[in-house]
Amino acid sequence: MSTALVWLSVLMGAATYPWRAIPFLLPGIDRLAPTIREYLRLVGPAMLATLAAVNVAVVVDANRGRSLYVGPEWLAVAACVVIVAAKRGLLLGLIVAAGSIAVLRALNLA
Repeated sequence: MSTALVWLSVLMGAATYPWRAIPFLLPGIDRLAPTIREYLRLVGPAMLATLAAVNVAVVVDANRGRSLYVGPEWLAVAACVVIVAAKRGLLLGLIVAAGSIAVLRALNLA
């Protein structure tokens, strides 16, 4: 087991937490237009989704060449997007996506 990804998670937290904390840090943010507040609320999850999308869609070979990868992970991402859009909550979508990939990997399908 490697600890190399611990620093990545710390970096991701440092990049996304301030955007999630804006409503607590800025007094009067509730006077902003609802669309602006919604945008600020979704910046953090959008940054995390972008980082995850690169890991799902791009494969790096031994020669450090990059290529597009289409596999079962795309189905998990699509399921997550549909659930998040329908339920307006990220947690359930992430649980379904991670659970489905875990099952597919346990069955050696992914």
